[in-house]
Amino acid sequence: MYKIEKIDLGFHLTFGGEMTKAELERWYEESKQALTGPQAPFGVIIDMRTLAPLPVEAQQVMVQGQAMYRSRGMQRSCVILHDAITTIQFMRLAKHSGIFKNERYIDASAHKDWLREARNWVEHAVPLPQREVFS
Repeated sequence: MYKIEKIDLGFHLTFGGEMTKAELERWYEESKQALTGPQAPFGVIIDMRTLAPLPVEAQQVMVQGQAMYRSRGMQRSCVILHDAITTIQFMRLAKHSGIFKNERYIDASAHKDWLREARNWVEHAVPLPQREVFS
């Protein structure tokens, strides 16, 4: 399952469960529509607390989607996760799409106010406390 929400600082994306390539392709197409027209620089908060690691065939669609958000004006993003395996996978995918240097990762199990910290990074580039971030 996925959800795309427009918020004051840009977008709030939610991904959960076991996502297939077909479902990620639908997300990509909906994202393309959400990103049409002139875009001011924006940020993205991505909630992946319940997402299972992506199957190999779906990973390229995610990379294309990340690159599309970057090319349409995404300045910074913050990913909220709950397990190390998904975190490692998305750090690798972010390197392939070119968003890694402006993306941060928060372990929601170790940080109860993850949304505030994510907003601070995305909106103002406030560094995340190292102890509360997956490394």
